[in-house]
Amino acid sequence: MARGYVAVPDPREPGATIGRMEARPCPEVPLASLPDPVERLAALQAVIFDLDGTLIDTVELIRTSFRYATKAVLGHELPDEITMANVGQPLATQFRDMAPEHAAELLRVYREFNGAHHDELARAYPGTLETLEELRRRGIPMGVVTSKGTQSATRGIEHFGLAGFMSVLVTADDVAIHKPDPHPLCVAASRMGVELEYCVYVGDSPHDVQAAISGNAIAVAALWGAFSAEDVLAPGPAFALRSITELPALLDGDAERFAVRG
Repeated sequence: MARGYVAVPDPREPGATIGRMEARPCPEVPLASLPDPVERLAALQAVIFDLDGTLIDTVELIRTSFRYATKAVLGHELPDEITMANVGQPLATQFRDMAPEHAAELLRVYREFNGAHHDELARAYPGTLETLEELRRRGIPMGVVTSKGTQSATRGIEHFGLAGFMSVLVTADDVAIHKPDPHPLCVAASRMGVELEYCVYVGDSPHDVQAAISGNAIAVAALWGAFSAEDVLAPGPAFALRSITELPALLDGDAERFAVRG
């Protein structure tokens, strides 16, 4: 973990910190027993973000890395509609689904290319730092839950100056169960000392939105990322934003403007 983030003991080996976060299941809170999302926004405890496509514009980096890896290993590029379909899940899972017999080599080649070209192709979304600064000014705790590995996630967070805003980072290396299951979000909320039901989770993929909904978090779709609006809205988030700069207005109570109608 990067300095400033929370590392905790692995429950399988009490007292030993080995990089995985505690496997605490999400509490079973019936959705019907909770206030509606607008009321929960008024009692907000924290904001948790996805990373790629939400805080950092890595869409072109991801596309280019997939094209390179599939051509180098398979002999031909797989089309974007295949390689980008499950962005938001761990890379190892994506490659096992694409080409199980070549998954390990695809993962190695992808990571090498992605790491070499990260700073060249990754971009900051306009207004991200200003938005995070405003949330920090309001005293709202923030964290990141991503399906990236710890090394690459930390690199992006530090490269774009996001580390100082985040109290918790949960990566694919920290949990055995991944989005769209809500487990990583529950781990983050637990480490932040907040109730997930009173947290916003902002993400640009259907997997992000589904994880938030399944965990009874306040699901906010980021419409500026890797997926089409139709795809990211399909699971049924409570709210949708077209820019991260709209987040403070949503938290100010302007929920009607950003509500997603079923």
